[in-house]
Amino acid sequence: MHAVRYGAIVDRVVPRGQTRASTLVRDIILVLAGTALVSLLAQVSIPWYPVPFTGQTLAVLLVGGMLGAWRGALSLALYFVIGALGAPIFSEQSGGWDIITGATGGYIIGFILAAGLVGWLCERGADRRVVPMIGVLLLGNVIIYAIGVPWLANWSPAGDGVTLGWGQAYELGVQPFILGDLLKLAIVAAILPAGWALLQRTGFGKDREQDGPPAGIL
Repeated sequence: MHAVRYGAIVDRVVPRGQTRASTLVRDIILVLAGTALVSLLAQVSIPWYPVPFTGQTLAVLLVGGMLGAWRGALSLALYFVIGALGAPIFSEQSGGWDIITGATGGYIIGFILAAGLVGWLCERGADRRVVPMIGVLLLGNVIIYAIGVPWLANWSPAGDGVTLGWGQAYELGVQPFILGDLLKLAIVAAILPAGWALLQRTGFGKDREQDGPPAGIL
């Protein structure tokens, strides 16, 4: 048996157009909206050296879950490119290639992969239940840290070739963020299953071709 693909929640809220062109326009708008949401929540920031506390991770996980794999990943890839070109859309209204090569560049790259994976799993029904959703979001966070922490550990604060090191990378780039990440994870894990439950009640959440898992949130 092949794995059932249920699709992203946004495809039930904003259905495909009547033509390929209209569907393409819809998808472009959704990708741009995803990029805008991440850019907006990146400005919800508390300064912390060298990695600030921001709302980016919440936005990344939510965008991936809502838009699905390729649109979620593309939204974050666009965020990367626009910010790297100098637009002030990264945290604290920063931008430019020096941000990518700096302390937080690995996290930004990790956002792309995390959004894609979270979206891929949500398209296969993981966002219909809170417990599976928590597992998916934890995996998304692990991917962000898997790229962000080694990047940070090999970053040279003074630019003299002396790197931060693994111990400080954990102390400055992981440990202070654990509680905040769990809170963001809980928010997203509540939003998506609740959204599916609401769509089910209004008739939009009914699977057309194959029966999916019930859309209750527990």
